[in-house]
Amino acid sequence: MKLSTHVGDVRDDSREADASAKNSELLSALTGREANRERVVAHQTRRVVLSSLGVIKEQNETKSRARAVALAVTVVLLLLIGPLLWEAIDSLIAGEHLADPGSQLSLLACILCPTLLAAVLVAGWWKHRS
Repeated sequence: MKLSTHVGDVRDDSREADASAKNSELLSALTGREANRERVVAHQTRRVVLSSLGVIKEQNETKSRARAVALAVTVVLLLLIGPLLWEAIDSLIAGEHLADPGSQLSLLACILCPTLLAAVLVAGWWKHRS
């Protein structure tokens, strides 16, 4: 709506209303009248950030636990397979024949244990992938 106050002077009420609304918003922000709303937004943001941090920590703990379990299983298997490998290599170096029952058993165990370990690892990987 255009009004004329003086001859040749035309003003727009909608522009003045927008400007006064912007000025009142600016004044309320500067004086702290909207502090309560800003505090609510800050509190919600803080909750979201803290929950995200908790999720990230849980994921890191899970990865750390899985890594520790894998390392423990590897050490235990090496401690179990180690004597068998030692026996197989010692019997072959000592000149015993491969047809001896002790040599055959240790070689069979040296072949069978890593194969079973590989099968377990592939099964775990396949289950995790599915």
